[in-house]
Amino acid sequence: MSESTISENTKMRLFLGSCLALITTAFSFSIRAGILPQLGEELSLSAEQLGFINSMWFFGFPISMVVGGLIYHSVGPKRIMQFAFFAHAIGIIMTIYSGSYAGLLISTFLIGLGNGCTEAACNPMIADMYSGVKMSKMLNRFHMWFPGGIVIGSLVSQFMTGAGMSWQSQIWIILIPTLLYAYLFWGQTFPKAEAASTPLMENLKAMLTPLFLFMFVCMSLTAISEFGPQQWSGLILAKSGAQPMLILALVTGLMAVFRFFGGEAVHRLDVTGVLLGSAVLATIGVYLFSTQTGSMAYVAAIIYAMGIAYFWPNMIGFIAAKIPQSGALGMSIIGAVGMFSTSIWQPIIGRWIDAERVTAATTGLTGDELELVAGQATLGKMVFFPGILIILFTILYVWMRRRNQPAVAAG
Repeated sequence: MSESTISENTKMRLFLGSCLALITTAFSFSIRAGILPQLGEELSLSAEQLGFINSMWFFGFPISMVVGGLIYHSVGPKRIMQFAFFAHAIGIIMTIYSGSYAGLLISTFLIGLGNGCTEAACNPMIADMYSGVKMSKMLNRFHMWFPGGIVIGSLVSQFMTGAGMSWQSQIWIILIPTLLYAYLFWGQTFPKAEAASTPLMENLKAMLTPLFLFMFVCMSLTAISEFGPQQWSGLILAKSGAQPMLILALVTGLMAVFRFFGGEAVHRLDVTGVLLGSAVLATIGVYLFSTQTGSMAYVAAIIYAMGIAYFWPNMIGFIAAKIPQSGALGMSIIGAVGMFSTSIWQPIIGRWIDAERVTAATTGLTGDELELVAGQATLGKMVFFPGILIILFTILYVWMRRRNQPAVAAG
């Protein structure tokens, strides 16, 4: 269905529904981060087990994102979002009533599937509804609601935890935007998916090039650099003298601002230079998290936010601009790699926390001091992720400069 055959009212309703679906994703990320300490205590779960629960969120996401991207042109956004609602609703309710480790694994996986479907359906749907500058503007405003939703969810979790409310009551909050996006989508005429412009085999061929494979590796590290410290902030920073949910809200709030107002600045600069600078700032930010306490943790959060804000959009943008033959599938695959990588690392980070607790206990530390030492030691290991990216993005910067230089005539 062309842009002109859908009323502006319908477009706006679908757009608002898309934003609420992304807020559902953001709530499931931030509120889950906030309730990790309660989950671990009430269900007697180790940090490694909490890591496996976290990993299901990141594991379900790329699966449905890739599958949804492959079938979008044949089934359209409506059916994909119907499945997203089913996965979100069942996953949320099952999380509340499962009461077991296995149940939390399954329910979190379902929520991850719903989140991936949201990305797979809403991005191309918005692109099909709008064109030119308007399309870029609306996509930018859509993506703002992931960090924006995390800010809201973090503050809600902070308030509810401080008020002594149960983790189950916090999970119920995620159902609010879920029901709202279902209401906004109900009975609406969705745009017809535009036909894919590049054959699938050409997409796959472009994804087997050295540059795409190099970015494949980089994406796995940029994603965990962003989502690793954030998802574990509630547990790791709980005894640091700073409020972990306020840290998360500060980081994601600044990310939303940087992404919304910094697009033109990024456009004027070389994308590889932006990625390299981001890696340096992210490394400094995580290092400060691992060494500072109290008010300095908020300073670390500002530097960290400046570092990770441009990772995700510029990695996707690099693929679109430098490897256009990979098409929409290439962008979906890169995004899925980021989420899948984060899924793999979650239980490993949990295992690090458990091991550091044991190490700290052998030195005679107990209580809050033990938790602080173990948390900061774990963050010290996470410096590895953006630190490696400094090397990789330096290589990319030199690589792209040489590739863009015109050949010098012989003689």
